[in-house]
Amino acid sequence: MGLGRRQIVLALWSLGFSVIPAAAVAQDAAHDHIQMNMPANGGWQLMQDGIVFAELNHQGGPRGGREFVVPNWWMGMASRDLSRGRLTFTGMLSLDPATVGKNGYREIFQTGEALNGRPLIDRQHPHDLFMQLAAVWRVPMGESTGITLAGGPVGEPALGPVAFMHRASAADNPTAPLGHHTLDSTHIAFGVVTAAVDRGPFVVEVSLFNGREPDENRWDIEVGRFDSLSGRIWYRPGDEWELQASSGRLEDPEQLEPGIIIRTTASGSWTRRNGMAISSVTAAYGRNNTDHGARSCRPTPWWRDRRWSRRVRFSH
Repeated sequence: MGLGRRQIVLALWSLGFSVIPAAAVAQDAAHDHIQMNMPANGGWQLMQDGIVFAELNHQGGPRGGREFVVPNWWMGMASRDLSRGRLTFTGMLSLDPATVGKNGYREIFQTGEALNGRPLIDRQHPHDLFMQLAAVWRVPMGESTGITLAGGPVGEPALGPVAFMHRASAADNPTAPLGHHTLDSTHIAFGVVTAAVDRGPFVVEVSLFNGREPDENRWDIEVGRFDSLSGRIWYRPGDEWELQASSGRLEDPEQLEPGIIIRTTASGSWTRRNGMAISSVTAAYGRNNTDHGARSCRPTPWWRDRRWSRRVRFSH
């Protein structure tokens, strides 16, 4: 019996914001969402981004099924110039625990995380209520050089490409890529500190963070030790190209598979904008080396991010 997927998706709401200059330290929103400069108060610039998908999801075959879920997230940003550098606060929230459910949504071949002591297989877990609570401080050290410090109780370490919901090639996709847990699953880390140096088209970052994946209680913040380490290099030769290579040592990330994971990733993204239209492709490679074997995601057409969009978004 063949496996089939059908999804009817309605993007109910979307807003947008611009990218933090320090690039990959915070959420690098390299997508086409419209910048929203809300009224400033005392020198603060406020911006927001968010989306709600109303999704009728049918996954075929004996391992599939049909369901109605509403994946969603919202992100707010407040930034201002200081006497020395620029300070930015970010917060990102999701009601997935209520609108998707504890066992997530159906996605054939997807794996990662656990529920009730059993691994989630053929399902994508929901996001936590708190997806990001972080701050970024960038200090320029000349015309083309800067130093950045970032961190918070919930944040994203320097590991992997830009998280899939912020990649231009995947921003409109209602489901997570199948390579999520070999590429960018650390985009929700409960405790992270990152230092970065940027010069021209290059950014070098190092992060210390709590390597555990979120548990099945999606409503809380899980405090843990800073026991994992990662590093990443970005190269952005122009407006259209973005390349990264990264590696990290994750301490006991999976609840049911204790042990150390060495994750290595490399990716390249091409994005071209023409007014409201956008074309974008991302190809990436990710590999998890563990005490009990290796898992990799190779750049083959069935998982690669692609997007050729002529759709107009309405913001308010």
